[in-house]
Amino acid sequence: MSAALQQPSREDFAALLEESFRTSEISEGSVVKGKVVAIEKDVAVIDIGAKTEGRVALKEFAGPNRDQTVNVGDEVEVYVERIENALGEAVISRDKARREESWVKLEKAFEAGERVNGTIFNQVKGGYTVDLDGAVAFLPRSQVDIRPVRDVTPLMGVAQPFQILKMDRRRGNIVVSRRTVLEESRAEQRSELVANLEEGQVIDGVVKNITEYGAFVDLGGIDGLLHVTDMAWRRVNHPSEVVTIGQTVKVKIIKINHETHRISLGIKQLLADPWEGIAARYPVGAKLKGRVTNITDYGAFVELEPGIEGLIHVSEMSWTKKNVHPGKIISTSQEVEVVILEVDQVKRRISLGLKQTLQNPWEAFAEKHPVGTEVEGEVKNKTEFGLFIGLENDVDGMVHLSDLDWNRPGEQVIDDFKKGDVVRAQVLDVDVEKERISLGIKQLAGDPFAEAGEIKKGQIVTCEVLEVKDGGLEVKIVDTDLTTFIKRNELARDRADQRPERFAPGEKLDARVTQFDRKARRVTVSIKALEVAEEKEAMAQYGSTDSGASLGDILGAALKARTDKK
Repeated sequence: MSAALQQPSREDFAALLEESFRTSEISEGSVVKGKVVAIEKDVAVIDIGAKTEGRVALKEFAGPNRDQTVNVGDEVEVYVERIENALGEAVISRDKARREESWVKLEKAFEAGERVNGTIFNQVKGGYTVDLDGAVAFLPRSQVDIRPVRDVTPLMGVAQPFQILKMDRRRGNIVVSRRTVLEESRAEQRSELVANLEEGQVIDGVVKNITEYGAFVDLGGIDGLLHVTDMAWRRVNHPSEVVTIGQTVKVKIIKINHETHRISLGIKQLLADPWEGIAARYPVGAKLKGRVTNITDYGAFVELEPGIEGLIHVSEMSWTKKNVHPGKIISTSQEVEVVILEVDQVKRRISLGLKQTLQNPWEAFAEKHPVGTEVEGEVKNKTEFGLFIGLENDVDGMVHLSDLDWNRPGEQVIDDFKKGDVVRAQVLDVDVEKERISLGIKQLAGDPFAEAGEIKKGQIVTCEVLEVKDGGLEVKIVDTDLTTFIKRNELARDRADQRPERFAPGEKLDARVTQFDRKARRVTVSIKALEVAEEKEAMAQYGSTDSGASLGDILGAALKARTDKK
């Protein structure tokens, strides 16, 4: 029998059986160890113990921070995709083996909250890709650094630690953060640096950044905030007035928050407090000069010396300009003279007055125009209770409705005036404290009741008709300035004669005074009352039965007697 047909020996059979067992242990989708048996151009031939070897591209052995050299005899792990393909070869992958191995390690690190090492190797939409020793993770742009980074090039290809934020093996997603690692490291450094600092300590620092509200000063690895209010005792409108970026400054640590690691700094605390002994330097009533530093809706701040400012409240700006914005009275940087009104060292407040440097215009008016003086001014405003007259030094006087006219109601008389009219009036009263000047227009003409003499009730007076109206007559008592109104039913005793049209303006007539009240400023007259009184008088004189005179004769005699008296 030929050798080809010879039965295998016991040793050969044992080797084949062992090889069969080994092949059966290899399953698709698993990671196994293999041996590099040959290098052919750009592939490595690897024996994994199957019927045939598998081939892996040499580039799969390369990667960020990995040696891409592989030599015959090297033992490597590979991923078995298929035990045998159509060509009878095993389909294996070094990349997939490394990825499987990495996922196992990464999951353990994620569960333990540990950091992992990786390398940023590419930029994608919204961030970057990171190689975590075979597994590819996504690094969002916001998680690259504590502050936004414009250029990531210096970070590319550099091995560095990352924190895994999220993992999903089924979808193959891993999200990592570099920022978290930096924040933790920074927090550790800050804790160590803060522990070496004390409140009240004076230290040198470098101005790192300037904002609207202050400046951040680097104290050697940790930043402190130098607030604008702690830069100087004087008013600082913007931090750039005091410090510049890169400047080395000596600061005092005001406060340290060990929980948040926030440090408050101050420069002015290194200088003497200008408010010490302020009351002695600025006594109430003192007059001095200062510079306007800031203007607000409620007043203006004036610097009296570096670090000392006082407020001129809008109410203390002007004696006469009320409800006017301070910016229309004074301007920023203007030098003004002020008076100290109040000093509060505890609250660090000084109240100043601008108007007090000038004489009170109401006092000046009272001195120049005592009660009874005649003044002239322009009608500035008409209100429901009177007229406001503009006087000298921008003060106003008021003529009340009751002081417009002696005879007519003020509500009627006020219509005779209009804005811009120049009028004359008499000073009735000046109240400096309340800043009020009372004027009267009617007082210039004199009081007709005071000048009317001794008019009594029942007296017969001659009146001149001023105006004929449907309801009666407007008349003036001759030889006086008194006017009154005779109602229609008082024009005659007989109803037929109670007709206003019987009279004409300018006509004179006699009437009897039925009321004269100086206090109430009221006078009334009646023709009817006069006729009735005359009739009674005539009856008394001529009405005896012995005379034999008729009623007509009696009235005629009475009328003749009245005419003769005139």
